[in-house]
Amino acid sequence: MATKAPSLSAELAGITRNPVPGGAICGTFPTRDGLQIRYARWDTTAERRIGTVCLFHGRTEFIEKYFETIGDLRRRGFAVATMDWRGQGGSSRMLRNRSKGHVENFAQFDDDVRRFMSGIVLPDCPPPYYCLAHSMGGHLVLRLAQTKVCWWDRIVLTAPMIDFAQTEKRKGGIGAAAEALTLLGFGDSFIPGGKDKLWERAPFEGNPLTSDRLRYERAQDVLRAAPELGIGAPTIGWVQAACASIATLASTAFMESIRVPTLMLAAGNDQIVSNAAMERFASRVKNCRLIVIPGAHHEILMERDQLRGQFWAAFDAYIPGSTLLPRRLEQAEIAL
Repeated sequence: MATKAPSLSAELAGITRNPVPGGAICGTFPTRDGLQIRYARWDTTAERRIGTVCLFHGRTEFIEKYFETIGDLRRRGFAVATMDWRGQGGSSRMLRNRSKGHVENFAQFDDDVRRFMSGIVLPDCPPPYYCLAHSMGGHLVLRLAQTKVCWWDRIVLTAPMIDFAQTEKRKGGIGAAAEALTLLGFGDSFIPGGKDKLWERAPFEGNPLTSDRLRYERAQDVLRAAPELGIGAPTIGWVQAACASIATLASTAFMESIRVPTLMLAAGNDQIVSNAAMERFASRVKNCRLIVIPGAHHEILMERDQLRGQFWAAFDAYIPGSTLLPRRLEQAEIAL
């Protein structure tokens, strides 16, 4: 059983290059197992209100990293509600070593989202509700998209973690090894070679996340100003839980159970998650479309303006009422 660490402050950390968007309402809510999850929400800055976008991040990320995207959404007429996943950002950690990215089972994330929606979004944010999620966040949203009660009218996913790029062919062996090591009591240990603070020694050159230097360095500046938001490599237990959940998503029964209209955007140069797995998934799920943005690295929303523009063109065409950019999905679509 993991030893729970205390929660962080609910306050948002702003810096000159990344100020906190005005009108933020932030706080924490409790999980079933006694952790505190940090959340934040904003009203729209546009005259016309067209609903709420629930924004979910990837592994290692935090609310502050998405201030620019939050502003983009608010200008389009959306309220925005977001949260930090357990074990990262401003939410409680699972282990005493705060740098370890850990979870015991992805079902824990499911329950956290249910509490977020029932306690934060539904009471205080205007409908209809849409979802925008990245990487691990996209994976977790799909886990909930097949449940009997789904809150979102439409879902947009950037580089969703359907499978890992580097380990797709070796996933069975990696998952089995992680499961065995977890049963032997090593679930709380870093993966082999895992380090506490990856971002401290991560130069822009050759990074797999974005080709935009300014946005890359901006995220690092936030972590330098608020290092408590950062985490390091995942634990063996996280890998075991992730592989088990990836296997669940790959089942025919799971894919056939998803009914929410979903748009996936893949990064052409993704080295983190598998585009081939996304293609297989999208081809077997009803009401699911896949767009590839050539030249983009994994973090599409942190990419160069030209590449982000392709994302927003697709988003505006797909989400009802979004009007800042031309509503022509085919302008952004490029087949795999």
